[in-house]
Amino acid sequence: MFRSYYFSEPHVQDFWHESSSVEKAHFSDEEVMLASNNPKKRAGRKKFRETRHPVYRGVRRRDSGKWVCEVREPNKKSRIWLGTFPTPEMAARAHDVAAIALRGRSAALNFADSAWRLPVPASVDAKDIRKTAAEAAEAFRPQSSDSGSGAKEEPSAAVASPEDFSLMDDEALYGMHGLLDDMAEGLLLPPPQYSDDVEMNADVSLWSYSI
Repeated sequence: MFRSYYFSEPHVQDFWHESSSVEKAHFSDEEVMLASNNPKKRAGRKKFRETRHPVYRGVRRRDSGKWVCEVREPNKKSRIWLGTFPTPEMAARAHDVAAIALRGRSAALNFADSAWRLPVPASVDAKDIRKTAAEAAEAFRPQSSDSGSGAKEEPSAAVASPEDFSLMDDEALYGMHGLLDDMAEGLLLPPPQYSDDVEMNADVSLWSYSI
């Protein structure tokens, strides 16, 4: 069961608040601490390549172009790994979920609306925090630019089957209209008569040996 922190805005409707039994805590605008108000200091090592996000706390960039998020546990040196995300905003939202769960009102958030918009894990166990942070970040995944564009796909050309080839009209194919009718009429005609000048039983020599 999720617990959610809220500003004093009873009119806000959010997809996380589907149950009326959700525990609510009222935050005022002054109580929310933004990470952007305390900018990070650059790394002191000259040869060190900065991978931290310049604004979002707890967010670092990987060589693959994706963004990772982890938070330090209070009064400990250990960190809780929250996952890898395609955008820095998703990683920043995951950070805010963990920060609220671990530090409550003293958490420095990346977004002011995270105090009322994000769910809070049921416990401070690392598994619960990681699971809730991943679910919250997924809700902020950007939609694909191709979806809803309204572009219509052109119909692909139909491929004729072997049966279609056997039924094709030869006259239409070769542009010889009436060909079959002429051939049929030709078969009905009587055979041509032999010439009277040639005897039926006469032997006709095919070769002439005369010089």
